[in-house]
Parts: sequence; C-alpha cells; structure tokens
Amino acid sequence: MADAQRDQQTILEQLGGISGLVYSTLPILLFVPVNSIWGLTAAIWAALGAAAVVLVWRLAVKGTVQPAISGFIGVGVCAFIAHRTGDAKGYFLFGIYTSLLYAGVFLVSILARWPLVGVLWGFLNGHGNSWRRARPAVRAYDIATAAWALVFGARYLVQSQLYDTDHTGWLAFSRIAMGWPLTALVMVVTVWAVRRADRVVDAAGLDADDAASADTAVAEAESDVSDVDGTETGNSRDR
Repeated sequence: MADAQRDQQTILEQLGGISGLVYSTLPILLFVPVNSIWGLTAAIWAALGAAAVVLVWRLAVKGTVQPAISGFIGVGVCAFIAHRTGDAKGYFLFGIYTSLLYAGVFLVSILARWPLVGVLWGFLNGHGNSWRRARPAVRAYDIATAAWALVFGARYLVQSQLYDTDHTGWLAFSRIAMGWPLTALVMVVTVWAVRRADRVVDAAGLDADDAASADTAVAEAESDVSDVDGTETGNSRDR
C-alpha cells in the first residue's frame, strides 16, 4: 500500500498534483463565456490572465512549477492561433492536433517494443531500462501506454468533429470533460502498471546496473565474435 501511494504521488507531482490538473481548466472556463459576452480579444486576455495567475500561485506556494510554465506557454500558443484565425474555436486547434501527435507517439512506442510509460518512468525515477528484460513488466507498460494512446486518440476524434461542425461551446466542454477526469482514470492504470513492473523487476533481481552490465557484456561478446571472424577470414585468404 505504501508503494502504491509513493508511486501515485510521484506521478501526480510530475503533473503538478491534483490542484494543477484542476487549475489547468481555468483558462478554458473563462475563455468561452468571455468570448460570448465581450468578444475574442477579451477572451484571449482572460485566458492568458488566468494562466498567469496559476503560474504566480505555483511560484508563491513553491510547488511544482514546470506544469504551470508549460500550461502558460500552451495557453499562449492557443491564444495566438485564435487571434490569427479570428475565430474562438481556433483556441482549441493546438490541443486537438497535439492529442493526435501524442496518440501516434504512444502507439508507435508500443509497436517498437519500447512502451513510453516504461521509458518515462525509468527516466524520472532512475530505474533505467532493466524492466525490458522482463516480459510481464513490458506487458504491463504496454497496457498503460495503450491506455494513454486511447485517451489521446479519443480526444482527437471527438474534438476534431466538434471543431469541424463549429460547436465551440461543446468543444470547450469536451476539452474539460476529457481532460483531467480521463487523466485521473488513466493514472489508475499507470500506477497499476508501475507497481506490477516494479514487483517483477524486484523479483527477478534486475536493476539498472545489471542491465548496463548485461548490455556491455553483449557488446563485448559481439566485438569478440567480429574479431574472430575477421581473423578466420584473413587466415583463409593466406591459405
């Protein structure tokens, strides 16, 4: 139980915590109604202002700043696109195609047998890639990575359809409804995968140093084989 809480807390910290996930919706909550009442320019400034307030608040409480900085930059990009297109729905265009990109990256990582959840977890926590030597661990990370790919893919399909049909209000609603609630749901799958993979790696006695040593040994063995083949080829030619 303690390990589960530790894993969940670590992952949530990388996303800015629960409050960070909730506060990330504030710019959208302001953008749509302000646009309806005062127009696009006011809505853009309202969204930027909300993102700035969240950033300043994270700095004030000395919390995890990176998600707030990324969120502010993201809102800036969305606001710029809305300004350039002259349409409120343009605010959501960046998020729509970002979801498509993320879905593709997560899916490709599964096909390449390097599930992205495992790679990121090993990088963030210093576990390395030792989990790749245990098939149950790889399968667990495959499931978690597929869950993220499914969420991003669903966001793209739903929101792109709403964008094409000019349903800006419903687009904002779907952005929120398919945002942190789905993120919280897929986090459950991610925590399960992390716990299962860690148990498998611990039970097999694998760690990052073992994986590195094994990789070095394989490389040295391949080098020795190449040297032997070269020597045999040279002797054959001399004969």
